[in-house]
Amino acid sequence: MNPPPDRPRILIVDDVPVNIRMLGEALRKEYDVRVATSGAKALELAGIKEDAPDLILLDVMMPGMDGYDVCRRLKEDPATRGIPVIFITAKGEVQDETLGLDLGAVDYITKPFKLPIVLARVRTHLGLKRKTDLLESLASIDGLTDIPNRRALDQALDQEWRRASRAGAPMAVIILDVDYFKRYNDRFGHAAGDECLRKVARTLTAALLRPADLAARYGGEEFAAVLPETQLEDAGQVAERIRVGVADLALPHPDSEAAPVVTVSLGVAATWPEPNRTLQELVEKADRLLYEAKSSGRNRWKGEALT
Repeated sequence: MNPPPDRPRILIVDDVPVNIRMLGEALRKEYDVRVATSGAKALELAGIKEDAPDLILLDVMMPGMDGYDVCRRLKEDPATRGIPVIFITAKGEVQDETLGLDLGAVDYITKPFKLPIVLARVRTHLGLKRKTDLLESLASIDGLTDIPNRRALDQALDQEWRRASRAGAPMAVIILDVDYFKRYNDRFGHAAGDECLRKVARTLTAALLRPADLAARYGGEEFAAVLPETQLEDAGQVAERIRVGVADLALPHPDSEAAPVVTVSLGVAATWPEPNRTLQELVEKADRLLYEAKSSGRNRWKGEALT
């Protein structure tokens, strides 16, 4: 029987089966428990974006990659650094505990441990993580459009660029701008302008069909989309879907020189991350292509691969 999907996920990392069994039996009543018997497997499970653990119980003394090295790698990766780590180990010297906490662990429990103490600390740190996640979520959402803000966009760009670099995969970026938005605001007022931006944001989000794609507010009347594992041709199809979707909103815009309704212009850039390319170059390319689309009459997109 599968556990309810809303239960917190805990990853137990230990190469001793009896330790895994003892902790697993105690935790499964309240949590979805995963196990790993090596550091490499722990990093693999922690890195699964859609199924990442909410907390990791990590043994220090393991063959090959020890717990300290696992923790160090978790904290170096933006995708996993927010997962709280509790060390559970027989290494009880002050310097051992100090090293673990310096590496970013939230707690350090020495063996032999008492299960009620472990369970209490697990509950405490999961509660703290829930509060942290809520604050992070609120800090990453644009208050007007309810989609990710510039801060979240920058984090996603950095994360996806790193992931694409590791995997040897392409990625694309779209930057779009509402055409003649100041004129729309001047004619209809800021309340109507705000509602226009909300509708554009919803249209942008609806045009991104994959869970990994991200729509965000770039600033003012500008928006952006991050498209992992996407080449230029497919990114262009997304851009056209966005352009058509906004035009189909049929929001009257009598002061626009592009169309009688609200429209957007888009810049589309795609690349395969390589050592001689940077994320900044990709974003700047999309921004320049947006300018070209606007200079060419607006209500269109311009795309180009960064080589």
